[in-house]
Amino acid sequence: MAFTLPIYRAPDFAALGLSSAPDVRTLPAPRDGVAPEGYHATTMYPEYYRLNGAWVLAADSRMDCVAVVRGETVDIVEFRRLKAGDAVVVGRSEDGGEGIFLWTEGFSVEAASAEVFSFRQGRSRETAYSGDYDALYDLLRHERELGSILWVLGPACAFDAHAREAFAALVRAGYVHGLMAGNALATHDLEAGYLGTALGQDIYTQRSAPQGHYHHIDTINAVRTLGSIPAFIDSGAVKDGIIYECVKGSVPFVLVGSVRDDGPLPEVYADVYQGQDAMRGLIRKATTIICMATTLHTIATGNMTPAYRVVGGTVRPVYFYSVDVSEFSLNKLHDRGSLTAKTMVANVQDFVCNVRKGLGA
Repeated sequence: MAFTLPIYRAPDFAALGLSSAPDVRTLPAPRDGVAPEGYHATTMYPEYYRLNGAWVLAADSRMDCVAVVRGETVDIVEFRRLKAGDAVVVGRSEDGGEGIFLWTEGFSVEAASAEVFSFRQGRSRETAYSGDYDALYDLLRHERELGSILWVLGPACAFDAHAREAFAALVRAGYVHGLMAGNALATHDLEAGYLGTALGQDIYTQRSAPQGHYHHIDTINAVRTLGSIPAFIDSGAVKDGIIYECVKGSVPFVLVGSVRDDGPLPEVYADVYQGQDAMRGLIRKATTIICMATTLHTIATGNMTPAYRVVGGTVRPVYFYSVDVSEFSLNKLHDRGSLTAKTMVANVQDFVCNVRKGLGA
C-alpha cells in the first residue's frame, strides 16, 4: 500500500467554546535574553494564539522556548535570542482561556480496540518490529520525493564495514537530505576510508592494527593539514564512506563537538550555541528524522523538533525515529518530552543494513 500523509484536523474553536476567547496577553522582554515574569513556555505540539480575534498557529515551533508576537504572526524564540522590548506571550494555561491553545489531536486516529488490558504495549527488546520496518520503508520512499530526511548518527554507524557501506548507499540513493553527528562519527568514518580502521580496529575483522591508537588522530591531523573535510576528500585520501558520499552528493552535514573531542575536525562546531543554531537550521527543513546510537545528540534533536511542520500552507506530521540497542537511551528520550518519537530497539549496524536492503538501495 502506498504511503499517504495523515490529514491534519485543525481545532474547531466554535465547538470548543472558544470563538469569543480573549486575545493573548504580552509583556515586553525586560532586557536582552530575559523573558518577563509569567512567560508562556512552548511545547512540541501545535499551539494557537489568539490575535485580534483570530486564532493563529505558530508555524515553526520547538520545546522550551517563548512565543513573541510580531504583527499578525507568532515567532517561537529561544530565551537567548530575546531582545529587550519583544512582545512576549504571557500565560500558563493552554486551554484557550488566556488566548493560548495547545492542540494534541491533529493527527489522532480513533482507537481500533476498546480492550483495557493487553500484553506488551511498551517498546522493548521483546517488541515485534517487522511492521515498523515495512512502515519505515514506505515512509522513506515517500519522503525521498516529497519530504526531507534528516539522519542523526553515532560513531557505531561507521565502525562496521557493511553498515558504513549501507549508509553510504542510502546517501547515493537519495534517502539522506541532511546529516548531524559529532566529531567521532566523521572522524572514524574518514579513518575507515583513509586507513581501513575505526579507533585502530579493522572495520571488517576487528583486528587491532599496530599502533592503531594513533589512527584516528592521524586522520584528524591529515584533514586539518589540508584545512577541511572536502579538501581531504578531493585530495584522493578517501574514496568511499558516509562523509565522502555526503560531500560528493552535496548533502549538508552538521558536526557538533563535545568536551572530550580529539582534534577536532575543522568543521566541528566547538561553540555549543553555534552548533545548536546549525542543527536547528537542518531540523527546520526536516519532515522525517532518524536518530541512531547517540543518546545526547538524539535528545538535543528531539528537544528542537516539533511534532508538525507547515509545508505550503498545509500542516503535516514530522516523523521521528530513535534506534538504539539500549532501552535506557530510548526511554530517556521519552522522559525528556519527545513523546511522539517512535523507538526501535536494535543494533544500529544491523538496522542500517536492513533499511538498505528493504529499500533496494
